[in-house]
Amino acid sequence: MAGLSDNLRGSLLMMGSIAGFTFNDACMKAVSGELPLLQAMFLRGIATTAMLLLLARVMGGLRFRLPLRDWGLILVRNLTEIGSAFFFLTAVFNMPLANATAIMQAVPLTITLAGALFLGEAVGWRRMSAILLGFVGVMLIVRPGAEGFTVYSIYALAAVALVTVRDLLARKLSPAVPTITVAFVNAVLVTLVFGIGAAFGDWAPVSGGSALLLVAAGGLLVGGYVFSVSAMRVGEIAVVSPFRYTSLIWALLLGLAVFGEWPTLLTLLGAAIVVATGVYTFYRERALARPAPKALRIR
Repeated sequence: MAGLSDNLRGSLLMMGSIAGFTFNDACMKAVSGELPLLQAMFLRGIATTAMLLLLARVMGGLRFRLPLRDWGLILVRNLTEIGSAFFFLTAVFNMPLANATAIMQAVPLTITLAGALFLGEAVGWRRMSAILLGFVGVMLIVRPGAEGFTVYSIYALAAVALVTVRDLLARKLSPAVPTITVAFVNAVLVTLVFGIGAAFGDWAPVSGGSALLLVAAGGLLVGGYVFSVSAMRVGEIAVVSPFRYTSLIWALLLGLAVFGEWPTLLTLLGAAIVVATGVYTFYRERALARPAPKALRIR
């Protein structure tokens, strides 16, 4: 990427990160017809943990001597991560990929709102109006009471709520806490929790194709994480962050090409509203010279 500006490199890295995360979701959805959710999460967790450990050994930065306060935050954050992973992937297993992904695009809006409600951060009437309009877009996607509405839309909304709490907790961590440590501990706990759940649930034989998809999902997850961290370090947050919304483009393409899914017109309209209000919120953050919310995602 020599010769490119920092913001352009950061934007390309963010698009690569989001592609990794979305293709990971598609891999997990692809095994849903063969493997139970808990088993799939456990097996992917083994691959993810092994790859993160290798990455940490190569890049360094894995450190466990942390203040007790930070360990408490990491533990609670990981509990919300486990819950969000369960709810989101349950939704992905049972509803169109683009629909679940579109609902998750509300996260930047909910983080901004939660920052105002619980952290005392200033949110003017413009951003508050954008947040409210964004929630209207979410309702167009979910459409409670309409034909085709399922409980899995509520699962996706629960994932949004838990990711919001997770990212607020991440902002409370001391700056000295290595990101790779948070990611590695999270991967270990997610694997353990879903492994225990899988031990008491159904267990299906794993075909060669599913094994490859799970390993690919683990690699894509780690790759998405590495690119995301690199993007945030290279470019301005307010410039780079809106490229998170490219996940919806990938989800639409993958949903159509791989799963034969295409959202309804109302769902597409709702997704467009959510994305537009989210991008506006990022640019208002930039105009006010306030850093936009930054997330560490290991699903």
